Amino acid sequence: MRNKQQQFFSAIPDAWKPVLAEICHNPKIDSLIQFLQTQEQAGAQIYPAKNNIFAALQATPFEQVKVVIVGQDPYHGPGQAHGLSFSVPANIPVPPSLRNIFKELQADLGLTKTELSKSGNLSSWAQQGVLLLNAVLTVEAGKPASHAKQGWEVFTDAIIIELLKRKQPTVFMLWGAYAQKKLQNLPVNVNTKQHLILKAAHPSPLSITGFLGCRHFSKTNLFLKQHDLVEINWGLLI
Repeated sequence: MRNKQQQFFSAIPDAWKPVLAEICHNPKIDSLIQFLQTQEQAGAQIYPAKNNIFAALQATPFEQVKVVIVGQDPYHGPGQAHGLSFSVPANIPVPPSLRNIFKELQADLGLTKTELSKSGNLSSWAQQGVLLLNAVLTVEAGKPASHAKQGWEVFTDAIIIELLKRKQPTVFMLWGAYAQKKLQNLPVNVNTKQHLILKAAHPSPLSITGFLGCRHFSKTNLFLKQHDLVEINWGLLI
């Protein structure tokens, strides 16, 4: 493995290295590394911080993944992105999409506003086996989707493919057309008897009517219970 690829690979958490070693040899990863280096050398502010780029993989080891929530790319505002899709650090105001996710949690599971008012930090979900995976893992400050189609999609496709190939039953929450197309376009057959694929509109205020009432959280826990897996405590926030 060449030097740049080796540095990229070394940043991946150990629990994920065996399943992601092959993708790190892909020429598109070379292009991604070069793109990120060029951006950095040009003085671009990139989110999240380097030590949080693989935070979702760090928080949820491969063998512990029970649920996958697919986002598009990190938040592009100051202090928002910390490597987990839809999540923000505890001291940051809750973004609109996450507020709508909390609304659905209230309606679906009967959680109260008080229970969901602590913060927008979803790290506790990740620690319970919810992989909060953005399709693109970096973004330039103030420029949404600025790092799209630079190679991250190939990397995160590989993550999802490896999860789909496992025998362990897994729930995939696909919110919005972007997340749904990502799964549809993968070169792997999805075993819908083994995995649960849940689809709904994106929780953005622009499509909230198609998201509210999806009941993905209760459906997920029912599926996990049916397969003798520990349910997610969705009300547990940091």
